[in-house]
Amino acid sequence: MAEMENPYQTPAAHVADVLDDAAPDSAYIEGGRAVAAGRGFAWIREGWDIFRRQWGMWLVLVVIFVLIFVGIGFIPVLNLLITFFLPVFVAGLMTGCQHVARGGELELAHLFAGFRRNTGQLVLVGIIGFVLAFVAAIPISLVVGLTAWGAAASSANPLAAFGVGTLIAGLVTLALLIPINMAMWFAPSLVMLQDQSAPRAIGQSFRGCIKNIVPFLLYGVIAFLMGIVATLTFGLAWFVFGPVLLCSVYAGYRDIFFAPR
Repeated sequence: MAEMENPYQTPAAHVADVLDDAAPDSAYIEGGRAVAAGRGFAWIREGWDIFRRQWGMWLVLVVIFVLIFVGIGFIPVLNLLITFFLPVFVAGLMTGCQHVARGGELELAHLFAGFRRNTGQLVLVGIIGFVLAFVAAIPISLVVGLTAWGAAASSANPLAAFGVGTLIAGLVTLALLIPINMAMWFAPSLVMLQDQSAPRAIGQSFRGCIKNIVPFLLYGVIAFLMGIVATLTFGLAWFVFGPVLLCSVYAGYRDIFFAPR
């Protein structure tokens, strides 16, 4: 006779906490949801929680990540690959965040997980991001180029020639880069963890960010101040703040794109 299941037995499954995203992906919210302004700080706090659970392995992954990109940077022909493959590495680290949030162990393999799943779409995210950033840089490039050419043709001081036009072009470029960053912010996570195509993930990321302008303003101010402090330590604190910031991206992704549990 088959053994009957005891309905009063304590479940063996891991009990979900604030960061545990073991809930099925059916809870995904199309385009994300608006969250409270204070969640901007909560993402950093929850990012710190993910980091501290496996802080030693996070430091190892950060060091390897930096060495890879510094190594590529020394090879001029491969410089462009940094932009194209950055979402691949970020997506892999997002799987690491997910694994730790579920109570698992962070592994070296997580850094390279993006090369085993949805790699083409992740590279496409990098290519689209590069093209958008290139387009955004056109106004400032044109103004600076034309100003320098005009100064050289008139034998004027090049530094004196840069004025209001350059300032306006710079502000236009900055204004264009903000929505581009919004579109890219959650795109690797959505491609890797939701199996979305690059264009759809970029669109979903933008929609999720635009709904949460206030939380992102608070998040940005806190991250900026923490970044200044990290820089004052001769950059050494970035080995901690960097992965915390990365983990906070995952926390924001779960908060915005999944229903409260």
